[in-house]
Amino acid sequence: MEYVSTRGGVGALDFEGALFSGYAPDGGLFMPQHIPSLDGDTLRRWSRLSYRELVKELCSLFITAELVPRSVLNDLIDRAFSRFRHKDVVHLSRLKDGLNVLELWHGVTYAFKDLSLSCTGQFLQYFLEKKQKHITILVGTSGDTGSSAIESVRGQKNMDIFVLLPKGFCTQIQELQMTTVIEDNVHVFAAHGNSDEIDEPIKELFADVDFARKYNMISLNSVNWSRIMVQIAHHFYAYFQCAPSLDTTPLPVVEIVVPTGGGGNITAGCIAQKMGLPIQLVAVVNSNDIVHRTVQHGDFSLSESVKATLASAMDIQEPYNVERILWLLSGSNSHLMKKLMEQFSVSKGLKLPEDLHRKLSETLRSCSASDEDILRAMRRCWEENCYLLCPHSAVAAHYHYSQPDGACLHQEFSCFSLLFSTPRCCLAPASAAKFQDALLRAGLVPQLPPEITALTAMETRSTPLERGQDWAQELRRQIEATAQRR
Repeated sequence: MEYVSTRGGVGALDFEGALFSGYAPDGGLFMPQHIPSLDGDTLRRWSRLSYRELVKELCSLFITAELVPRSVLNDLIDRAFSRFRHKDVVHLSRLKDGLNVLELWHGVTYAFKDLSLSCTGQFLQYFLEKKQKHITILVGTSGDTGSSAIESVRGQKNMDIFVLLPKGFCTQIQELQMTTVIEDNVHVFAAHGNSDEIDEPIKELFADVDFARKYNMISLNSVNWSRIMVQIAHHFYAYFQCAPSLDTTPLPVVEIVVPTGGGGNITAGCIAQKMGLPIQLVAVVNSNDIVHRTVQHGDFSLSESVKATLASAMDIQEPYNVERILWLLSGSNSHLMKKLMEQFSVSKGLKLPEDLHRKLSETLRSCSASDEDILRAMRRCWEENCYLLCPHSAVAAHYHYSQPDGACLHQEFSCFSLLFSTPRCCLAPASAAKFQDALLRAGLVPQLPPEITALTAMETRSTPLERGQDWAQELRRQIEATAQRR
């Protein structure tokens, strides 16, 4: 199994090479050279596996035993999930009106990114210990990635992590989960800009190949293939939990509704679909609707500005993983990807070629939800189930409630509906406990676990990045200074 850039400008790498990379040197993203195909018998056998065992099976398809022996891989994944609060790691809640919510947030930071990042941290540590190597991790976060990445590597002597958070765009709890981690290898920067703006200095540093190589820089954003790989398991587990029976031929279809920001989780779903999993994917977004517009109209272009919404982790205008999806659907056409992405980089907008747009709209359904839609879904879910949704999960629930089988179709809602018999699973990326303000706006009462309540009394540490300051230069200076102190 080798990995290639979506833009075709670099040679193939093994899993270790892809793991220790951010963006490819040509600006593309790494993807497997070929996607494994699974037959019906394999799917039926896997349907009896736990989430933990599914992750092991899937990772073994993308990581060769020569690189990581299977017994070692199993141990690394077991270690990764050892801090999760739920015995099954993830949990499906079956609620009224056919609303199935797959809770992906039982990790340390109460967010789904704990799943992939805990595994990625173990993979990194395995290779670093073998090679006695040090790395510099650079992460931009819209809310949850930063804290999950920090927890996956905190206290490790062979890794330094630099996290940029968008000051004022995260919830207080999300920010505290990052700034209260006082470790020598953790460096948090509070940037006065939005999620897309903090990605720019990160891209600039990775584009400086000599600097990136000198400090062994890698990314733990979902540009890193390892995160996408682990997230493929979400879709398999959701399918097996919600499919009525696997005794039929062909296998039944399950609709999986995916709250979408940077697009990592929906990319994982497209790969699962390519592997033979019979799922229909729905990308649901908030008012920052570039993914919705791309699916519906082939319009991959920025709006005038990022809109601040209740689903803050999805307040993203440049969902970089769309490049992976388009590459997959184009038949791995790296020449086309290079042309399209270079056009987008210059003009911040492009119209997808007709054939590519057709394939995208056949692969994905999509919709967007306003803040009022989010609040309405949160209230309804509580009133019917006494179950609290985070605003991101509520975007998915809104889609469900807006379908005919959800008994609340909105005429202006431009989504396709499925037959009544098709089961649906909504992925829940975070616990409602992290979003007190949204709960209060919905007229609901937050339920806070003690770990979150304790954050407000803890010491904090971060470095401000002001508007007008050269953020890339400041990051360079801090990375160089940290290296000199080692």
